[in-house]
Amino acid sequence: MSKTKYIFVTGGVASSLGKGIISASIAKLLKARGFSVTIQKLDPYINIDPGTLNPYEHGECFVTEDGAETDLDLGHYERFSNVPTSQANNITTGIIYQSVINKERKGEYLGETVQVIPHITDEIKYRIMLLAHKGNYDFVVTEIGGTVGDIESLPYIEAVRQMRWELGKNCVVVHLTLVPYLGAAGELKTKPTQHSVKTLLESGVQPDIIVCRTERHISEGMKNKIALFCNVSPTAVIECIDAESIYDVPLLMHAENLDGEILKKVRILKSQPPDLADWEKFLFKLKNPKKEITIGLVGKYVELKDAYKSINESFIHAGAFNECKVNLRLIHSESIDKSNVVEKLKGLNGLLVAPGFGHRGIEGKICAIKYARENNLPFFGICLGMQCAVIEFGRNVLKLKGANSTEFDKNTPYPVIDMMEVQKKISGLGGTMRLGAYPCKLKKTSRLFDIYKTDNISERHRHRYEFNNEFQDIYQKGGLVPVGLNEKDNLIEIVELKGHPWFIGVQFHPEFKSTVANPHPLFISFVKAAIEYARKQKKSKGLKR
Repeated sequence: MSKTKYIFVTGGVASSLGKGIISASIAKLLKARGFSVTIQKLDPYINIDPGTLNPYEHGECFVTEDGAETDLDLGHYERFSNVPTSQANNITTGIIYQSVINKERKGEYLGETVQVIPHITDEIKYRIMLLAHKGNYDFVVTEIGGTVGDIESLPYIEAVRQMRWELGKNCVVVHLTLVPYLGAAGELKTKPTQHSVKTLLESGVQPDIIVCRTERHISEGMKNKIALFCNVSPTAVIECIDAESIYDVPLLMHAENLDGEILKKVRILKSQPPDLADWEKFLFKLKNPKKEITIGLVGKYVELKDAYKSINESFIHAGAFNECKVNLRLIHSESIDKSNVVEKLKGLNGLLVAPGFGHRGIEGKICAIKYARENNLPFFGICLGMQCAVIEFGRNVLKLKGANSTEFDKNTPYPVIDMMEVQKKISGLGGTMRLGAYPCKLKKTSRLFDIYKTDNISERHRHRYEFNNEFQDIYQKGGLVPVGLNEKDNLIEIVELKGHPWFIGVQFHPEFKSTVANPHPLFISFVKAAIEYARKQKKSKGLKR
């Protein structure tokens, strides 16, 4: 294609309708048709990025290859499209205003009065177009955060209005709304959708396609009614019914011809049908498991649905690969202690200790890891989970009394986890962290080498504290072996326990690289180990009877 096409996804009526999943589904369908596609999220909050936001505020912070801390929707984008994202794929109001103010201070506006229009909207348009130019994409899908009518979103909607005028047929607006079912009336209601589109029209933007989120099927008559009141053709009213899994949505949208409607709007009349065979195979395995296991996920944000989103999805990918249903039992780390750890972890086939920051719930994590180590329960520690495994082993096996991380105890006699000296000199929370992809060299004699099938890997990071190399020899001799090394900075990335069926801690975040097309090998292997543990437990119970 000679010119990039732009698809804008807006939302109305209510938040959390699934703009991110619709955007990812559009990208998946267009990519399956042979087009090159990328997805971008415009977030209306004034923070520069979600890196310093509490998970209670914003859910998971997703990290890209280039080290950007971004919205969790970028995780959906990658999982669906299998295309890595970058800093350019997540723009916030904070980034926009910071850039404009910096330009003003440098005199780039030649003394003009700096205003929302045209300076802020020009910066928004520049960021959208820049992404297209960087990758030379056929399509750029841009999701606009928030809901139409929000004060924060107005500059973005205005930028869309201008781009529609400037790009003509190379621009499509997809508007996601809610068609609620009122039990008392016993019917679906289209009025919220009409009002949502009216609000969008007040900003000068006419949607080309309306996607209606609903829990019940929408009749043809209702689609015609929405089309009539909202100035679109009936074929441009797309039903998006509640699905069993988010991974059903691309197929549901294709059945509704959303991708065909988009191509029609941008005047692409001929294209290959989407190749969705692998996606359908994945869904078949996901919905028809031959086995079932239970994994305990120990963390301090388990009550938050989106706090460990990428980990949850990684288990779905690895479970489908192993034709196994993975049930996650979420266990709050603050609820675990020596008196109840056996009861809390009873019936598990594997244990994952989640990443995080701060001392809250640390002792519960350490207690759970001790149980997994002593009972041959498959264990997977990610980031802080790996650090807790190092602390536990130091205290209980190596007899380093009071071993800890300097994050939790600055005066610990045995700082087995510590911050690098070069990091201590850096100010600002983001600057002290290792962010993004870093290389790692694996020992060829390790289980990790068998899992990855290579000795050179690259994984994404988001942390400040490291395994303290001063203790490397004692851990090596004790049996918790460092098997992965960042050779450039001499940093331990991975530890594994000798003689244990599956006990691995990684300093990085493998969950950020798992996709439907490429489930992460560590999660695949961990699920296999849990399946084997469950098989042995079942056999053992049978013998006892």
